[in-house]
This record gives sequence, structure tokens and C-alpha cells, in this order.
Amino acid sequence: MDTPGYVILSRLTVQNRATAVLANNVANADTPGFRAQRMVFAEMVERGSDVAGPASARPTSYVQDRATWREMESGTIAQTGNPLDVAISGEGFFAIETPRGERFTRAGRFSIGAEGRIVDIEGHAVLGAAGQPLAIAPGDTRIEILGDGTIRSENGPIGKLRVVRFENPQALLAEGDRNFDAAAERPIPVERPGLVQGAVEGSNVRPIMEMTRLTAELREFQFATQFSERENDRLQSVIDRVLRRRS
Repeated sequence: MDTPGYVILSRLTVQNRATAVLANNVANADTPGFRAQRMVFAEMVERGSDVAGPASARPTSYVQDRATWREMESGTIAQTGNPLDVAISGEGFFAIETPRGERFTRAGRFSIGAEGRIVDIEGHAVLGAAGQPLAIAPGDTRIEILGDGTIRSENGPIGKLRVVRFENPQALLAEGDRNFDAAAERPIPVERPGLVQGAVEGSNVRPIMEMTRLTAELREFQFATQFSERENDRLQSVIDRVLRRRS
């Protein structure tokens, strides 16, 4: 493969990745607490050194899939009427206990699991401010969750939700569609998180905008594919001419 072929191959690889990222955003448009992802492209320049003459000084630019980043804007908060559903109106993440350790999420769709524990959609225990799972006693029927995360019932205080923030949320490692691993980031407690009881924060994906972006990326992929096909035809034409001259 010659240089133009490698250049267009790099473009096709990145376009395929960009399409996959956008398709994942669209698929999670209804996932509570989901954050849309965006790609970061970079130019990789290769300077010729093995070819004599002026052409060796001309650089070749390839496109590179550098990284992805997340849009951290809040999603729409929708009322559900479930007293254990909680939305964060500002910054912050809920803390949950998973088999892999403590993880963080914006998806506050909670329920009561085994032994009265408050759990998330996947059955992971929701943690309190002291780092221990929160549980509701069988006699607690009227659950109230205050804006600062305090949970109480008609029988008295139950605990307080652990809500934390991070200096660099882009450094969090996504696990699945709604959970994050803090990695090297240190969780900082949020004293007044502004929680909303009986509501869930939705995805911050805007479906129409994502579909528009996805259509544009698919069109770019088609253009790159057509260029690759024309380049292949050009090379085949050159080979045919050389073979005819030799014969």
C-alpha cells in the first residue's frame, strides 16, 4: 500500500470509531445519568527521510484517534413519584458498593433490596456518608430524603447519602453506561448537593442532535470509502500499464 492508501486507512479507522461513539450515545439517550461522549482527533505528521530530493521534505499527515471526553452537563430531571428515586441538581456523584470496589454514579434510581438495603438498578448497595451501606428498617414506611442527602422516616434519622465530586471528572474511568471508577482521582464530599427526591436525572444526550451528527459521520465514512476505491482503481490502472509495456 502506498502513502495515500495509508492516509485514507487512518481516516477510515477514525471514522469507524467516531460512528461507534455516536451510536453508543444514541443507544443511551434514555439511560439515567448517562454522559454523552465526544472524540478527540489529532494529526500525526510523518516526515520523509528515506527519499532523496525535495519530496523527502514534504510531511505526510495522518489522522489519529487521540481520546474521548465526556460532556458533564446535567441531564433533564424528571419526576417519578418514587420516594427512593433521587436526582442531583448540581455537581456530584452517588457512591455505590460493587464487587470491584466503590464506584460513582449520577443514576439515582434506587429501591429496597435484601435486608432492607437501598440499592441501585443493578442491585449494588448505596453508600452513606460514613462509607457503609444504607438500610431501611421494616417499620419505616414514610421515607423522606432532604436536599443535603439526609434520609429519615417517621421513626427518625436513617442516614445520609454519600455524594462526592472530583477536581477532574474527565479522568474518571467509565464502567458500563452509568458507573465510574475514580481511578487516581480523590473523591471530595459535597456538603450541600441539592438533591431532589422522587425524581431521576436522565441522560444529557440530545437525540436529534446526536442523530444529525451520526448522519454526518456516516456520510464522511462513505466519502472516505469512495476515495479508497478510486485510489485502488488508480493503482490497478498503473499496474496494468506497466504489465502491458513489459509484454
